[in-house]
Amino acid sequence: MAWAFLILAGLLEIGWAIGLKYSEGFTRPGISVLTVLTMIASFLLLAQALKTIPVGTGYAVWTGIGAAGTAIVGMLLLGEPREAGRLACVVLILAGVTGLKILG
Repeated sequence: MAWAFLILAGLLEIGWAIGLKYSEGFTRPGISVLTVLTMIASFLLLAQALKTIPVGTGYAVWTGIGAAGTAIVGMLLLGEPREAGRLACVVLILAGVTGLKILG
């Protein structure tokens, strides 16, 4: 169950990172509140996961899911560059996260 919490926490990290963009510096109240609630939910799920998953592994997986996922969403929704080098870096992040899951 801890890994499910961790994966969901990582997915919520993607949500709040994108929410930061759409909140326009917390000047849009509705999106800002949703972003903060998503942050809180992500942290709470991470905390639950870290009860049984080693902190180094859990934190690295959480940030990896968030970083890679946010980069992908940025490319798909925000028109950010889709250069081969950027895509290769996302693949490397995902490979690292997968390795930590397998080994941790």
